[in-house]
Amino acid sequence: MWRKTFILLLLLVMLGGCAPSGQVGKRVVHLPDPSQADPHGRLILNLGGEVSILNPILSSDSASSAVEGAIFSGMIRFNEKLEPEPDLAKSWEVSKDGKTWTFHLRWDVLWHDGQPFTADDVKFTFDSILDPKVNSVRRSDYIIDGQPIVFKVVGPHTIQAVLPKPFAPFLTSAGMSIIPKHLYQGTDINTASLNRKPIGTGPFKFKEWQTGDHVTLVRNNDFYFGKPKLEAIIYKIIPDENAALLAFEAGELDEAGIPAKDYKRILTLPKINVFEYDTLLYTYLGFNLTKPYFKDKRVRQALAYAVDRRQLINLILKGHGSPAYAPSAPVSWAYSGDVPKYPFNPGKAKQLLKEAGYPNGFEFTCLVNQGNKEREKAAVILQQQFAKIGVKMNVRVMEWSALLKIVNAPKDPKEFDALIIGWSLGLDPDAYSIWHSSQYPKGFNFIKYQNKDVDRLLEEGRTTINKEERKKIYAQIWKLIAEDQPYVFLWYPRVIGAVSDRVGGLQLPPGPAGPMIYMEKVFVKK
Repeated sequence: MWRKTFILLLLLVMLGGCAPSGQVGKRVVHLPDPSQADPHGRLILNLGGEVSILNPILSSDSASSAVEGAIFSGMIRFNEKLEPEPDLAKSWEVSKDGKTWTFHLRWDVLWHDGQPFTADDVKFTFDSILDPKVNSVRRSDYIIDGQPIVFKVVGPHTIQAVLPKPFAPFLTSAGMSIIPKHLYQGTDINTASLNRKPIGTGPFKFKEWQTGDHVTLVRNNDFYFGKPKLEAIIYKIIPDENAALLAFEAGELDEAGIPAKDYKRILTLPKINVFEYDTLLYTYLGFNLTKPYFKDKRVRQALAYAVDRRQLINLILKGHGSPAYAPSAPVSWAYSGDVPKYPFNPGKAKQLLKEAGYPNGFEFTCLVNQGNKEREKAAVILQQQFAKIGVKMNVRVMEWSALLKIVNAPKDPKEFDALIIGWSLGLDPDAYSIWHSSQYPKGFNFIKYQNKDVDRLLEEGRTTINKEERKKIYAQIWKLIAEDQPYVFLWYPRVIGAVSDRVGGLQLPPGPAGPMIYMEKVFVKK
């Protein structure tokens, strides 16, 4: 998945370029003029959860990745149209056979400690991801049919990636944030002290991390795309979305995700801009397929039939969303709605449970991350819906980092029954890291989903270059996964976010990447 889209969508606010005032939804948006930018401005954002680590090749949570996105850079980045553009690499080309990519890097980039950035850093980063001793969940992005991509330094600022065969998602994967070789070489990357005090090449430098309270970054005056307009960014750690909204209304935050229940009220408030847009997200109830009751597809399908998605969307999202039935999103070019949909049918659910040997139902526990009120409410509603077919779902609300430790533990079996969570999808539809059987237990396939046909098609989808052919492959994948129901796909949310009107540099109208793109262009007015 494209890392920067993933990390920032979950904050509901993006890093942005300039745009004029205009109409967004039912409300006119007024942005400050760049001439009003405060050179000593400090932007205050909310992470929604505790940071776990500040190393982009190791992190797997949105809070950590959001901070990393301002500290580190990749060879390429993506614009507001989700098109690739130069970042650390000035340009690149690919050989006719599609197997050799050559990247020409910038000469004017310095690490935050003043050392020059070179091709050696790029090779070191990708080699570290591929090193089995490094706890990186991104390794599968650089292995094709069991063979790793080979990175070769051609010159001080030229690097080649030699692929075993053409690989459709490669350019997206090439945007991975780069870490400094001169600081990590010879250390245990998994436990390095730099993971709490990172050094990058991005627009902002790390200053401090106060556990449970905030992370502060300061301007990188030597940033190669120009001196950032903000003096500092302060990332507050407020896990509860209602508390975060109160902080936003009190002027203690510059942005907030808006719960659907508060949408109409927030629209009446002065001095804010409200954005609503579709994006590459879905929310789901995922099952641990090592559990006896969830091993049976009929049980999973029964629970899918027991879910009234319209009730969930009306009660939780107040209509700001749509039912989900597949592990893709309608805004993706590879989306297909031709999948089994399991409409609300309690009678069919009871029948399937009986066929599976559970005529009186069964009991399981569902994990939900604390502070996410939408998921907490969904758990209560699902609890009631499942009770009607004789299934008892207990709910365990956990702090986000504690939940992650359970699902990401590199062990088999994992110690959970089910969980309500969401995926922010990448620009490329490649879903190998989530669904391929090889990605358990050290990967995003933490439910242990196994389907040989899906494995084969995922591999085929990665190595097929023709876009229309790929779309057909992913349509088959979505259909097979929906048939298996390892997740009950719940809803596609419309992202609703509010930003203080003192913040400038927003992209209007916002697309799937949100209203902000480039960190160095964000500013607050005097």
